[in-house]
Amino acid sequence: MTLVELSFIAIAFIGVFGVIGIAAVVTGRTPRAVTKRLNWKKNLDKKALKVDKSETNFLAPDEPDLEEENVSEDTEIDDEDTNTDGSIAIKEEVIYEEISEEEAGMTRRQFLGKALGITFGAFAGIQLISWLGFFYPKVSGGFGSKIDAGRVDDLKDQIFQSDGSVIPAFIPSARAYVLPFNDEGQSQFSDSGTIADGLVAVYQRCVHLGCRVPWCNTSQGFECPCHGSKYNMLGEYYAGPAPRNLDRFIVSVNSAGKFIIDTGSIIESPRAAGMSIKYPQGLSCITIAETEE
Repeated sequence: MTLVELSFIAIAFIGVFGVIGIAAVVTGRTPRAVTKRLNWKKNLDKKALKVDKSETNFLAPDEPDLEEENVSEDTEIDDEDTNTDGSIAIKEEVIYEEISEEEAGMTRRQFLGKALGITFGAFAGIQLISWLGFFYPKVSGGFGSKIDAGRVDDLKDQIFQSDGSVIPAFIPSARAYVLPFNDEGQSQFSDSGTIADGLVAVYQRCVHLGCRVPWCNTSQGFECPCHGSKYNMLGEYYAGPAPRNLDRFIVSVNSAGKFIIDTGSIIESPRAAGMSIKYPQGLSCITIAETEE
């Protein structure tokens, strides 16, 4: 596992725990020890609380809403309530009746708490799905997957010309040239899985600095216009600053007779001691271009 992957995993864990912490604060599910420290009223003197208590004190705890139908005043006059001077002492008793949650409804604080919780939960879910998709990509098509280049017979008809020359079949989705190769078990590619039914797939990228290498029909090979590296029709190194042969792909032929190029498997090979096919077979395209200029 690379350092970049470990960094993404660490960020993912930090994000998840952060969302859990925010959700805990919003919903009020904090540890008892923390709640006890945050209860500032218990740390104040009772006399100070009694003096500061008022109806307009915004720091006072929320009192239950009183409704006229839920409050009743009972006034009773007893002999025991008579003062020594003959006056009557009146006692008032307030009775609170509990109401159901449906009658009380949802407070603004509860609504905001649930809205924030849902928002952060959705954000965390989206991030988690994105990270999972990054760590576990599923390539279903395009470069990096297995490309169907067509039927083998059709490719060969396209490659071999009537005058005996060869023009490779270029497969854009695979970024590869398909070329013939009659392997007799003596080349360096015999056991690499890059040959199937007499065909090979050569990567279009130059191994020097990554330029696209075009096909030169006159020399019957590949010639890089950027820095002059040259290869024969099988991608074997001939000249220039390139350090090795052109790269190849793992290829196969399925039951339907179609040529399959696995662009997710790139095979590198060093310069061959001797080339399997003669090169150049004619004038070089780079030399022609320089002459015309």
